[in-house]
Parts: sequence; structure tokens; C-alpha cells
Amino acid sequence: MNVLWTGEELAAATGGRFGALAGAGIEVSGVSIDTRTLQAGDLFIALVGEHTDGHAHIATALEKGAAVALVHRTDDLDGVEPNDPRLLIVGDTMVGLWDLARAARARFAGKVVAVTGSVGKTTTKEMLRTALSALGPTHAAVASYNNHWGVPLTLARLPREAAFCVSEIGMNHPGEITPLAELVRPDVAVITTIGSAHLGHMGSLDAIAQEKACLIAALPRGAVAIVPDDAEGQTIFDDVAQKAGVTLWRAGFAAGSEVRLTELDLSGEGSRFVAHVADRALPVTLHAPGEHLARNALATLGTVAALHGIGPELTRAVEALADFVPGAGRGAASPILVGKALLLDESYNASVLSIRAALNVLSLLPAQRRLAVLGDIRELGDFARDEHVSLEPSVAAAADLVFCCGPHMKDLFDALPPSRQGGWCADSTSLAPLVRAALRPGDAILVKGSFGSRMKIVVDALRAESA
Repeated sequence: MNVLWTGEELAAATGGRFGALAGAGIEVSGVSIDTRTLQAGDLFIALVGEHTDGHAHIATALEKGAAVALVHRTDDLDGVEPNDPRLLIVGDTMVGLWDLARAARARFAGKVVAVTGSVGKTTTKEMLRTALSALGPTHAAVASYNNHWGVPLTLARLPREAAFCVSEIGMNHPGEITPLAELVRPDVAVITTIGSAHLGHMGSLDAIAQEKACLIAALPRGAVAIVPDDAEGQTIFDDVAQKAGVTLWRAGFAAGSEVRLTELDLSGEGSRFVAHVADRALPVTLHAPGEHLARNALATLGTVAALHGIGPELTRAVEALADFVPGAGRGAASPILVGKALLLDESYNASVLSIRAALNVLSLLPAQRRLAVLGDIRELGDFARDEHVSLEPSVAAAADLVFCCGPHMKDLFDALPPSRQGGWCADSTSLAPLVRAALRPGDAILVKGSFGSRMKIVVDALRAESA
């Protein structure tokens, strides 16, 4: 077993107290906040949320083999004795998690990369995991662990022997990135895009860019931040970088960008392009389609160059990216209808930018007919109607038939030509059978919507019919 934390280290990091043994002999191999996925030897942290309290699951965690349970109360633990030597008692378990994250970051001798952006955070994080793993042991966030508990949990799980750590940092309101960025203390920062995600909370694209730029401000002087060359907020990025003493590398198609993409060849199978980093030109092959993924790969290669220069490490990173595959719900394509149709699963989340990118991929897929199934984009506030309707030209150009669910997507559906209207329902549960009934051999079908729109219900229905 690789030891992630000893009992003594846990107590020192959190300021907590064990029983009489004071943590002697205790070794922890992982960190968990969910007994459903807990492994024997884990530290279980009893976090308290709006609707859940991890203290109700202490007994289950210990029965499943947790080496330690971090708690802030010892009463009513379903038969667990208050003086159980496996209990590490702190003032507040969320504070304890953050303290553990700070200790993990302080002892880490490797390099840390932080990724934020309106779209593409998780995919870029996974590309960085793929590329950096070719250079050394790499630790990265699980799924979209990018908020006030996901970021410290990622750090708390950081093996001391890793060479690289990749942290994803998200936000939906002003002021959320700075404390997370200060916790992570990145060596390189990546901003993927600036778009209208969370526009209802933030109010403007400039406000979103300003919030994302807080990641640049958290870098040490002389560090590199990689930003898209075509995004809103270029002046904001420049101002923040200058004040922080940080070097900006712009990435994209512009001739003057420090990290540049040329000769892009897109197909339904993936893309080929040339990445220009300093004075090197590297042919890149991605087996994942879409211009947006080529851009994410470009930012990944820029990050490798910022960490290692333009030597052999950059070549190994290019070779590793050839094996990258999009994750479930994030652009993974798979056969359905007993292999006679193709599903493009983008069901995890959505914004205006990411829907346009997904529609572009749909248009690349070989098909007799292309279907788009779209659920509401959340957190747009007063901008919701205009943002949804703005998708009409892209949707009409890419899809032969369109299905929508949710009140905001009704605005888009009504704006489509009647020949493109497949059907609208109030929710994804009602929409799923309608979509399935319309599916034919030779179709390529895109399913996308915000997480709260529950578009995975449609994906599961389509896959179940294919079994």
C-alpha cells in the first residue's frame, strides 16, 4: 500500500486529535467523502452539505475499512464510540479538508497546473493528464472536481511522489476563483475560453473574464499563463498579468500568438494540425473530432512547453495526445441502434459556445441524417431567451431534425424552420421516447444540455434500445 498520509501527519495538518493512541501506526492510502466509493485504507471526511451530513455514514465507512474518519462531532454516530481511536476530531470537517489540502500542496515538490474557463476545463485537464503522464507520474482531479470541496479534495489526494498535479478550477459567482487559486498555487495557469456560462450570475463577459483572470493573479512572478487569442477580455488578461509579473502566452490561430495552430484538417474521426511553439512546428494527430478539441490540445502543448521548454518532452506529449479519448458525456461517440446509428454524447453540460462546438462536430460525422437533441442551458438569468435563440443559425445548419426540452429551449425550438422541428417536451424524461421513436438507421445524433437538464436520460434511453 502506498501511504498517502500517516496518522501523525493528518493530526498535524488539521490540528485535530485522535484518541489515546494519537494516531500512532495509522496509515491512509486514499481520501473519500462518499462511502459508496470508499476503499479500505481511506480517510473518510464527514462533510456537511445543504442536504447531507457525512456523520450519518461514519459507521458504514468504518465497516468498509476506513483507516480514519475525520469528524467534528462524536455524538449519535450510529453505534461508533466517541473514543474510537480511528476518529480524528476537528472543529469543522470542511476546514479540515482545506487544511489537509494546504499541507499536501506545501509538501509537494512537483509542478502544478491549474485550468479554468467557461468551456473545456475538464477536457483540457484530461488532455494535460494524458500528455504529462508521458513525462512523469501525474495526479489530476477526478471528473469535474472544481469547486470549494472538489479542489481541496484533489489536493488532499495528491501523492507526494507525483511529478505533476493538474487542478480544475470553476466558478458560478464573483469571488470564487481567488481562494481556490491561492490554495492550488499553480506554476502554470490555463484559461480555455471566455463565454456566457453563468452569465446570469456574473452580468457580463467582462465580469467573467475578470473572474477567470484571478487565476493569473495567483501565479508566482515570472510564471506563464496561457489564454485563448480570440477570447473576450484580452485587455483584462494583459492588465492582471502585468501587475502579477506573469508572462502571457496566447494560443490560437492568430499569426502573432506564442502558441499557434495552422493547417487544421477536421474530419469525423479527429483532426490533424501543426502546433507552433516558439521555433518548433509539430504535426499533431487527435483521434477526437472538433476544432475546440484541437484548441484544447494546443493549450496543453503550450503548458508542456512552459514547464519543460521545447525539447524532447514536447515531442512525447504530442505522441501521447494521439491516444486521448473524450470522456463520457463530453463528446464520446459510440454506435447505437445495433451499430446502425451513431450517438455523440455531450450530455454532461452545456453553454452556447459548447453547443456550437458540438454542432460543428455533428456536421463532421458521416450520416444520412443528423439529429440534435438539446436541453436548457442553465444560469443565464435575464439573458436566457436571447442566448438560446442565438443558436438558431448553427442548429439549423448542422441538424436535419431538432428535439428540445425545457422552457428556454422552447424559444429556440419555436425559432427553427418547421422542417427542422422534431419535437419539444417540458423535460428530458418526456422527450426520450419521442427521440427514440424518430431514430433511424444511418442517423448521427447529438445529445447536449446543462447538467440540470438531465440529458443523460435521453442517452440512456438510446443506449438501452441498442442492447
